[in-house]
Amino acid sequence: MTETPLEMQRSSRSPDVVRARLGDWLRTQQPDAEITDFEGTSANGMSSDTLMVDATWTVDGIAEPHRLVARVAPDMHDVPVFPSYDLTRQFELIRSVAELTTVPVPEMLWNEPSAEPLGAPFFVMSRIDGVVPPDVMPYNFGDSWLFNATSEEQRTLQDATVDLLAELHDMPVPDFLDFDEPGDTALRRHVAHTRAWYDFAARDTGPAALIEQGFDWLDAHWPATESATVVSWGDARIGNVLYRDFRPVAVLDWEMAGAGPRELDVAWFIHAHRVFEDLATMLGLPGMPDFMRREDVVARYAAASGYELRDLDFYEVYCAVQWGIVYLRTGTRQVRFGERQMPPEPDELLYNREPLERMLAGTYF
Repeated sequence: MTETPLEMQRSSRSPDVVRARLGDWLRTQQPDAEITDFEGTSANGMSSDTLMVDATWTVDGIAEPHRLVARVAPDMHDVPVFPSYDLTRQFELIRSVAELTTVPVPEMLWNEPSAEPLGAPFFVMSRIDGVVPPDVMPYNFGDSWLFNATSEEQRTLQDATVDLLAELHDMPVPDFLDFDEPGDTALRRHVAHTRAWYDFAARDTGPAALIEQGFDWLDAHWPATESATVVSWGDARIGNVLYRDFRPVAVLDWEMAGAGPRELDVAWFIHAHRVFEDLATMLGLPGMPDFMRREDVVARYAAASGYELRDLDFYEVYCAVQWGIVYLRTGTRQVRFGERQMPPEPDELLYNREPLERMLAGTYF
């Protein structure tokens, strides 16, 4: 049986060193700034380092507290999920979302593209209060605020987040968002970008047969037509949203953002819940089978956007392939930090191996 992913180490950086260096840098922005509290967070996500910072500095002659979040590109020695991290691109995209939509995002304060201050590029944004559906343990395993909510509250959260996707997809697509890989459509370039990501991951593990079969399946089942190109959040899942009263107050984690069809985000939104549901089934847990059902999400998106989604089986298989690459990297990171042994076959690192096998065999949906 595949072992269940629990808490795992993400970074080898010294918190004390990072705090001191970040304090020095902050004083280049606000000369009298002092950090009063500092901690990393590992609540959700497996990629950039997220630092929670309380600081004070003077505004109009009065010392005021400021609650900040710094997102720092990971150290390449710590087996990051992605081959590169363009934090300036993320910074500019979040600012564009704030300017052009009502999708809630944090206020972007400063972008530091140089690695000199902290050893890697980073940006700083305001901190927003809210709660996140947990990844560890997954919210649908029981004993989480979302699991314990009423069905009406769960539906409020689901529908409000789908509405957010529909609005995001209506904003103009910034030129910098399209991927550089070859391809005659945005979806072709998107998949080529993912293939390059897999090639990067496989350097440390060797070829993962199931992921390669997944790419072959995508080539053989390519949609006859693609919808218009929109801003794709990329990691469109409820674990990347802060909520208050079951409504979104901040959309986070834009590392996977790109340009592509609407179905990319909606399929990811649905599939991210399926990943946790498949794990719950494997462990004999009841899960949340009535939450985030495809038919409900599709109907809400159509009502909010006026667009009828197509070819969702294709896009969900594509999501599963991408999740497999994430697991390939996070499994390799566990090996790096001594939390597991490298298995004989790379496919054994894939927590979604059995569902992906069924997708490719045509027995999953």
